[in-house]
Amino acid sequence: MTDQNWATLRKLIDGEQLSPLPVGFIIDCPWLPNWAGVTLAEYFTHDETWFQCHKKAAETFPDILFLPGYWSEFGMCTEPSAFGARCSFPENAFPHAHRVIHSTEEIDRMVMPNPKTDGLLPFMLGRLVKYRPLIEQTGQQIRFSVSRGPLNIASYLMGTSEFLTLILMEPDKAHQLIRLITDFLIEWHDLQKKTIDSIDGIFMLDDLIGFLNREQFEEFGLPYFKELYNRKLAVKFLHNDAPCRESAPLLGDMGINLFNMGIDVTLNELRELTGDKITLMGNLPPRDVLAAGTPHEIARATSEMMMELKGKQRILPSCGGGMPPNVTTEKIKAFVDGTTS
Repeated sequence: MTDQNWATLRKLIDGEQLSPLPVGFIIDCPWLPNWAGVTLAEYFTHDETWFQCHKKAAETFPDILFLPGYWSEFGMCTEPSAFGARCSFPENAFPHAHRVIHSTEEIDRMVMPNPKTDGLLPFMLGRLVKYRPLIEQTGQQIRFSVSRGPLNIASYLMGTSEFLTLILMEPDKAHQLIRLITDFLIEWHDLQKKTIDSIDGIFMLDDLIGFLNREQFEEFGLPYFKELYNRKLAVKFLHNDAPCRESAPLLGDMGINLFNMGIDVTLNELRELTGDKITLMGNLPPRDVLAAGTPHEIARATSEMMMELKGKQRILPSCGGGMPPNVTTEKIKAFVDGTTS
C-alpha cells in the first residue's frame, strides 16, 4: 500500500467524508494467482512469482486499496502448520490443513509453537523480509501483521463441528485451546511488527465468530480478541464473512476500527449495530454478483448498493468478503465505475 493509499484509509477510519470514496478489496490466493496467469502452486512455492502477482495487481489498479497488500501467505495452512498440521497443496486448488486434534485429551499435550521457527511461519516472514526492498522500490509499504483468528485456527486444528461441540460440552477445554492459540498469536503478531517496522496495522480473519451466538462469543471470543487487538496501531482490521448480527454490537469492544463482513446484513443495518463507529468494508455479493455477473450487471448492482446507503461516512466499498475467484479486470473496473455512477 502506498503512502497515499494509507493516508486515504486512515482518513476514512477517522471519519472524514471523502469524495469520491475509495474502493478496497482483500486479495489473496483464492483470486490473485489465476488472475495474474499462474497456478496456486507457483504462487505459493516461487517467491518471485508471488511478488510479481502482487506487483501486477498494484500497478493495474493503483487507486484501489488492496488489503493487506503483499500478503505473504499459504492459505489456511499458515498458522495450523505451526501446530504440526499436515498441509496439502493441490496444483491449482486451495490448500488444506488437516486435523491435529482427534480427541479432547490431546489438547493437554499441545505445546505453543515458536513463530520464529515452526511450520510455514519463517517462510512467510522471510519472504517479506527478502522482498521488502523491492516492494518499497515500487512505492509500496508492508503495513499489516496478519493471521487467522484464534477461533478459526482452533476449527482447523480440531474440525469445525468438533470445536463447536467442545464449546458446548467441555467449555474448560475450549478455553484451554483458545488460550494457547491466543498466546501464540500475540507472539506471532509481535514478531511480525518487530521484524518489519513499517507495520502499523493488524489484520485477522475469523469466520468462526459467525457460528456463535452472542453469549458464546462474549465468553469464548471477545476476551481473546480484545487481547489481540490491544496494541498501539493505526488500523485494526477484522474479516468475518459468516453471519455477524450476534457479534456486531461487540465489535467496538473488541477494539477494531475496520470490518469486512459477509452479505447477511446490509451496510445500513450494520452501521446501526456498531453504533456508526467502525469503518465498514463491503458488501456486494462476491460470488453471485462480482464473480458471476457481467460488467454491466456489476456496475448496476454496485450503484444500487451505493444509492441505498443512508450515509457514506466510514464506508469502504468492496465485496462481502475477500475477492472471489474468476473476477476479471473488467469486472473490477465495473465495480469502481458503479461506486461513482
